[in-house]
Amino acid sequence: MLQELHIESLGVIEQLDLVLGAGLTALTGETGAGKTLLVEAISLLVGGRADATMVRPGAAEARVEGRFVVGDDEYVVARVVPADGRSRAYVNGRLATVGNLAELGARFVDLHGQHSHQSLLSAAEQRDALDRYCRTDLGPLRAARARLTELDAALAALGGDSKSRARELDLLRFQAAELRAAAIASSQEDADLDAELDELAGAVEYRELGRVAVDALSDEGGAGDSIAAAVRALAGRAPFAELESRLRGLGAEVQDVAADLRRRAEDIEEDPERLDAVRGRLQLLRDLRRKYGDSLAEVIGFHDEVEHRLAELEGYEGRVADLERERQAAAAGERTAAASVGRARRAGAGALADEVQHHLRELAMPHATVAVTVGEHDPGDEVSFLLAANPGSPLLPLARVASGGELARTMLALRLVLTEAPLYTS
Repeated sequence: MLQELHIESLGVIEQLDLVLGAGLTALTGETGAGKTLLVEAISLLVGGRADATMVRPGAAEARVEGRFVVGDDEYVVARVVPADGRSRAYVNGRLATVGNLAELGARFVDLHGQHSHQSLLSAAEQRDALDRYCRTDLGPLRAARARLTELDAALAALGGDSKSRARELDLLRFQAAELRAAAIASSQEDADLDAELDELAGAVEYRELGRVAVDALSDEGGAGDSIAAAVRALAGRAPFAELESRLRGLGAEVQDVAADLRRRAEDIEEDPERLDAVRGRLQLLRDLRRKYGDSLAEVIGFHDEVEHRLAELEGYEGRVADLERERQAAAAGERTAAASVGRARRAGAGALADEVQHHLRELAMPHATVAVTVGEHDPGDEVSFLLAANPGSPLLPLARVASGGELARTMLALRLVLTEAPLYTS
């Protein structure tokens, strides 16, 4: 419980020290006296949102500290909200995160605001309250429903009606046949063909350039002769021994390069038929890229997808049968999980109603009667809280019967039940 509260420069509160004793503490005061700020201060200590507008005008920062005692454990929690910048949090003098405060606050404090009771009018909120009380394990039901959704999507993805499936099959078969006939060798085939096209288209020029280069290296007065002359000039001269050796190696390399050039130039031949074939193949690959991808790698990937989808649709009947069997098993699992959830909800509804009713009669509603109903169909999602506030009144849904004050007290009673250790166990 909160035993001590210290506030500095928070709104209209310049400084406040509050020591709380055991039992109920009620704070009263005129409008604007700062009652709400006390709740805001406690909210800050349990991870509530900090706002610089909370800081008292003229102050550099607001500071809130609280001492909480739970059994033998004591915690001193502090929150500092500067007029400019991010707030800071401390637990027992050490820096902490707002998340740390929220975790601790869940053990210390339950804040009940004046408008929070409105959420209890929601059917989803009533169902959630029952599930929290019963500790209903919704995991298997959610997993079963997710599996059903997945299988339904898989069935839908196989193709809708027979006509749309037939149209898709026709398109896929055409694309697969075109891509199979193309027989793309690799993702680099177009680059390799571009290089071959360049050689074939310039065969005459390349052969001539090769001959000129060979002559420049091998003819009389060429590079080979010049290197030989340099070697003769340096032969046997000690200062140039290392350089002479390098020149001899260079001469041998020039001879090798000249021989390789001659062979390569002689290998380049004019081949009009091959030139036409390469041009046609490149045009085919360009057409495929235009239709199926920006690169041959993407075209190959698209071909794989087409083949997979085609096999899937051609095996439609077998695949549908497999999916239908899986769906039947999943539906059975969903029904089992739904029945388990429904049993848990129905078993706990009466106990929850009794405990809420007990607390309501301690909150100035001595004749209140409470019931919690659960729908007949599993998993019993149709949960409704019923209230009869006065003797002889029929049990009716909260939204139809409860006044603002009665609804607020019902919400408070429910929160008291849910924050205590549940007496009911399934």
